[in-house]
Amino acid sequence: MREGALADYSGSLLRAIERLAALQHPSGCWEGEVVWCPMILAQYVIVQRVVGRGFDPATSARIARHFRVTRTAEGGWGLHPESPPYVFVTTLSYVALRLLGLGADDELVEPARRWLHAQPGGVPAIPSWGKFWLALIGLYEYSGLNPCPPELFLLPEWLPVHPRRYYCHTRYIYLGIAYLYGRRFRAELGETVRDLRGELYPAPYEGIDFRAHKLDLAATDVLAPPGRWLRLGYRLLEAYERRHSVAWRRRALERCFDQILYEQRTSRYQAVSPVNGLLNCLAIWSKDPRHPDLAPSLEGLEAWKWEDDAEGIRYCGARSNTWDTAFAMQALLEYPPAARETTGALRRAYGFLRDTQILEELPGGRAAGRDPALGGWCFSDGRHRWPVSDCTAETLGAVLQAHQTPGLIDPAERLPEERLRLAAEFILQRQNDDGGFGTYERRRGSLVLERLNPSEMFGQCMTERSYTECTGSAVRALALLRSAHPDLLGSRAGEAIEKGVRFLRSRQRPDGSFRGFWGIHFTYAAFFVVEALRAAGASPEDPTLVRLARWLAGKQRNDGGWGEHYSGCLTESYTEHPQSQVTMTSWALLALMEVRGADAETVRRGIAWLRSHQGPDGSWPKQAVNGVFFGSAMLDYRLYKSYFPAWALARFQRLTCSP
Repeated sequence: MREGALADYSGSLLRAIERLAALQHPSGCWEGEVVWCPMILAQYVIVQRVVGRGFDPATSARIARHFRVTRTAEGGWGLHPESPPYVFVTTLSYVALRLLGLGADDELVEPARRWLHAQPGGVPAIPSWGKFWLALIGLYEYSGLNPCPPELFLLPEWLPVHPRRYYCHTRYIYLGIAYLYGRRFRAELGETVRDLRGELYPAPYEGIDFRAHKLDLAATDVLAPPGRWLRLGYRLLEAYERRHSVAWRRRALERCFDQILYEQRTSRYQAVSPVNGLLNCLAIWSKDPRHPDLAPSLEGLEAWKWEDDAEGIRYCGARSNTWDTAFAMQALLEYPPAARETTGALRRAYGFLRDTQILEELPGGRAAGRDPALGGWCFSDGRHRWPVSDCTAETLGAVLQAHQTPGLIDPAERLPEERLRLAAEFILQRQNDDGGFGTYERRRGSLVLERLNPSEMFGQCMTERSYTECTGSAVRALALLRSAHPDLLGSRAGEAIEKGVRFLRSRQRPDGSFRGFWGIHFTYAAFFVVEALRAAGASPEDPTLVRLARWLAGKQRNDGGWGEHYSGCLTESYTEHPQSQVTMTSWALLALMEVRGADAETVRRGIAWLRSHQGPDGSWPKQAVNGVFFGSAMLDYRLYKSYFPAWALARFQRLTCSP
């Protein structure tokens, strides 16, 4: 093949880039829904009812529609799109539907109740987060909750169990829980709650010994059951609760409430996620229903809203504007003719990224326990000001590639070197002592904290750690920056890259693979490792890359594709999916082309599989979940199936075209 005009492109690449360009938003970003489960929607409905807000019939119908399209065959709701029912998600969804006005015998409600009653332990065995949410509205007694006193936030910060050492999402969730638990907050929702008590529990509510169910857990829901040390901690906290100081409780509640207000105000009332944002709304309402921060906090929840006719109204756990835009740009920039044909889209995307970098430090951030935010990019559009290492790194990589594309970005519109330096400084601040990189922050706590994980449904959620994928993104971005601006960071770039590369090499398993954390799973990690090591100067003959490529080639399916099943995230082992997957095939191809080249038989078979599964409009079919967080919560990043295969086809085209 030879490089030429648009008419000479591979037809599949042409359709892929046209489709990708068509998905761009008017603002210049790309964003696909990050699909999780109805948990947040159910909690949103509960919060709206608690604060006295109702829903008009049309809105109620669209909310109910989402519950309808996400219901499992058993009649319940799971923790992710492919999950069997969970007692936790099903119970909250059931409550939400009843609060929306659906009757107990409604075809969406009655099967869920029947399923709940059939579970060993029933609703009393709902995990701790579920017990807590039910207690907030009078459907569980506080005596049945494991204690979470607000005084935890008054502990000396040097203690290894202080909440500031937790992963940021975890500590902000428990900040809201601790405040509401400390107040023993309970909303009054009237007759509906009395009805729900009779529906959720076969035995009379008043006769249930909730204390006896404190440690009961539904087998369907448990990933991390409480261990010996956590159970000991609960006993100590229970003893404290029986004799706690009124003055200390008052002081602790004030401390927690001040931190909640800080989080709401500095995140422009969106919070780091809707999970803690919903708790913060309840905390503010419990303090004062007329509090001036309540209305903007409730309005801030709408930033997480997603809606369409097919699936109704829902609230997603993350908005991925920057993340999707950075990868879409890199896909289009991979092959110069494709970049020239999508100049307008690339310029608009560049403008979006230029305008969403955080250029002011958070006021009072250090005192509030925040790491510096200056120079970073968020996963979303940046409004909530919670920037992330790999989002910043992938954005920096896309920006640098745009700068290296002749004629694409006007020099007057380019990010100046100082802003590139700020981005690099932000990334460097997330490097841990072992050379790996965290996400929002550097590691603050020991991994021993995982033994005190109280969530029960999630794993690996107690502290920041060093992640293979974040390290890969950071190393690659720093290497690209060092190449384009060798004097910008001096020797620090090289030192950070060297440490990051050592970390990545240390994570290789005996079979040549790498475990992932944020995607599924080994295939995802392979893509980031190869991109990083190649950018850092490793040759295709590098032993680490050779072993990884051998492992990848060995996982190719007979039809030429690759497919990995989410269950491997639970067992920490590679588990093949029954069908080849577009996204995993693209990750594998991008990695293999960097090591074995485009002429390798494995690559050509994989490219043929991708082309054969592309639709006439350039799209690929919706398939299995492809992302994960906290070990058990699977996600479907819906744009992954648009830009990753386009990127793989573009790389193949670049490598197989004659100069």
